[in-house]
Amino acid sequence: MDELVTEVRAFNRFYTRVIGVLGARMHDTPYSLTEARVLFELRAHEEMETGELRRLLDLDAGYLSRMLARFESGGLVTRARSAADARRQVLRLSPCGHEVWRTLDAASASDVRNLLTPLAGEDRRRLTSSMAAIRRVLGDGDGGGPCVIRPPRPGDLGWIVHRHGVVYAEEYGWDETFEAMTARIVADYVQHHDPKREACWIAEVDGEPAGSIMCVREDDRTARLRVLLVEPSARGMGLGGRLVEECLAFARRAGYARIVLMTVDALAAARRIYERAGFTLDEQHDERSYGADVTVQSWSRDL
Repeated sequence: MDELVTEVRAFNRFYTRVIGVLGARMHDTPYSLTEARVLFELRAHEEMETGELRRLLDLDAGYLSRMLARFESGGLVTRARSAADARRQVLRLSPCGHEVWRTLDAASASDVRNLLTPLAGEDRRRLTSSMAAIRRVLGDGDGGGPCVIRPPRPGDLGWIVHRHGVVYAEEYGWDETFEAMTARIVADYVQHHDPKREACWIAEVDGEPAGSIMCVREDDRTARLRVLLVEPSARGMGLGGRLVEECLAFARRAGYARIVLMTVDALAAARRIYERAGFTLDEQHDERSYGADVTVQSWSRDL
C-alpha cells in the first residue's frame, strides 16, 4: 500500500504541474482554480442554491461566502431568494460572468489542445482512455465512455491471455498454469477456427479492451463458452451479461442446439451472469488446479 500511495502522489504532483494549476491565478486572469471551477458550475447548472454549490465542490462555507461576495461586487453573479424557500439563495451568472467564463473556458481548451497536439494519435487515445479509467475506478458516475462489443483486432488475443493471467493471479492467487491453459485455448481457436461456427468478441470501453468471450465448437450440436473476462475497472457496467448474450445469439445463428461452459465456484460474479442467462449447473467436483484447491463446475443450457 505504501508503494501505491507513493505512485499516486507522484502522479498528482506531475499532473498538477503539467496542467498549470500550481500558480495563484488561472490563464493570466485574476481568478484562482477554485474560483474558475465555481464559475464553471454556475454556467453548467444555470442556477444553483448556495448550499448546493458548497456541497458539490466540498468548499468551506465561509470561504465560499467571501468568494461569492467578491463575485457579486464585481458584477459576475446575481443572488435572489429561492421561490421554493425564502431562507435560501439562488445564484446565477450575470452577462459579465458569462463573458469571464467564456474567456477562462477558451484559455483552458487552448492549453489542453497544446498539450495534445505533439502526441501521436495512439498516444492521445491511450491518454484519454486512461483518464476515463481513473474516473471510473474512483467513482465518477460520468466517467464511463462508449462501450462496444467487437471482433478481436491484432494483439487482442494476446491481451486475453495476458489479462487472464494477471487478473486471476491477483484476485484468486492462481499460478501460471492457468495462464498457460488460456494460451492453449486461444491457440486452438486460431489454429482450428471455423468462422461459421466459432467467434470471439472483445468488450471495449473508452477505446481500450475491457472484456472478452469466445464461442467455440464442442461438437456438431454443442457450443462451448470460453474465456469470459471483465476487467475489474469495468465491472458494474453490464459488460459480462452483454458478452454472454452476444455469445448465445451467435451460437443460435450457427445452428447449435446446446451450449456448455466450465467455471469454478469461487467466481461468484460470473456464476450470477450465467444463471441470469439461463444456464443450470450440471456437475461439480473438487480438484487441485492452478496452484489452488478449486471446485470445478459444468453448466449448460439449451438454445
